[in-house]
Amino acid sequence: MLEELAKGSGIPLAAGGALAQGLGIAILALIVSALVCHYLFYLIPGKLGVQTGLPLYIVGTSTYGVQGGFIMPGFLMGVLQFGWLAVNAFFTTQLLCQPFGAGPGSVAFSVVAIAFVLLATLIGIKGIQYVGRVATYLPLLPLSILVILTLASLGGVTKMDHTQLVQDGQTPVKVTADGALATDQASGAKEVKAHDPLTVWGVFLAVATYVVGFFATAGAAGVDFGMGNRDENDVKWGGLVGIAGAIILTGGLSLVIAAGAVGAQLAGKPPVLQTTLLMEKLSPVLGAKTPAVFWYLLAIAAFPPACFSSFIAANSFKTTLPKVNPFVSCGIGALCSIALVLSGYAGNAVKVFSVIGASFGPVCGAMAADYLLSGNRWAGPRAGFNPAGWVSWILGFCVGAANLVLNTNIIPCPPVAAFLVGFVVYLVLAFAGLESRTLEMPRDVH
Repeated sequence: MLEELAKGSGIPLAAGGALAQGLGIAILALIVSALVCHYLFYLIPGKLGVQTGLPLYIVGTSTYGVQGGFIMPGFLMGVLQFGWLAVNAFFTTQLLCQPFGAGPGSVAFSVVAIAFVLLATLIGIKGIQYVGRVATYLPLLPLSILVILTLASLGGVTKMDHTQLVQDGQTPVKVTADGALATDQASGAKEVKAHDPLTVWGVFLAVATYVVGFFATAGAAGVDFGMGNRDENDVKWGGLVGIAGAIILTGGLSLVIAAGAVGAQLAGKPPVLQTTLLMEKLSPVLGAKTPAVFWYLLAIAAFPPACFSSFIAANSFKTTLPKVNPFVSCGIGALCSIALVLSGYAGNAVKVFSVIGASFGPVCGAMAADYLLSGNRWAGPRAGFNPAGWVSWILGFCVGAANLVLNTNIIPCPPVAAFLVGFVVYLVLAFAGLESRTLEMPRDVH
């Protein structure tokens, strides 16, 4: 499922969602998107990390200058973590409140979301070592749940008819004034139906926007991941298996689950395609109480990543704003996360990921151009604010964010478009002599 027709409904905004052209096309789009994440966004930052042994905020001084590098990508990385925290809090709170029928906008939802954000922020600043001890094993929970759901829905996969899915997806539903799914008794609700289905090309672009936007910050953070690798071969295989492989496995299972539920006629009409909401639809197979158990297990597994988002933000702010107490800087970030959750904006994951992709797409693009121009190595820190890096980021961000600002779809796959603009503009400006001079590396930089 991509964007929702009604908030919290799990019904795609475009009829049929990513499955509108069939399961095979959706999986192929996912594979391409996963490879884009590895080859365009992760591989070069990872190589820079293993070559230099330096963190992102220092490696970034080559692309953005010694003064600019602390802001971009260092400070920006910290700021965007609270966007991640907001998305995590929104969907985790949905899982926690789902058994009680308390959706977005309810008092219970708001209280749980606020508590989740504040606790994750506090632990991220002060107690991350305790979370880290168990975080290694918690990803096995969602993976196990995906496998169980796949087995439960597998029989319906061959019965799925994507043309029928599209027809069912255009069944009108009633929504309230705030965009939530309305009950039959609700007054003042208006009737809406899904948009036309995505074309084959549209499926590729939509899936890539979602997946690459989701991954963009982690791509740049590949510098930090690469620091712990033995050599560039580790970086390559770590990315192919741990990034591309993980995306294909988890995303592919989710697509199979949705297709199976549709084929078994358990997804409803219009069909619900969001995996967590499909758990309830699959209760005739799983058992009546199983969905609630799965929701809470997923919520438990989602908490450590929320803490790590706050931890990364705190480290970024300590580096770029050393005189500001991290409780103040992260507290402001937490308030912004809460505002995003309570307003419902965090529930529109596609738009959030578009912002993240627009922000870090040009960062990864410019870093790639800088790396290639320097003979496949790190060029070293550059003086002041490197014009080539900053202009490429500004133009790349404008392209990546254009669809959101103009409320249009003129830019195909904004995160990748932002990467390409950042890459090309940096190359052009570098050839025009607009890179600032390279400085000698301090001896005690480590």
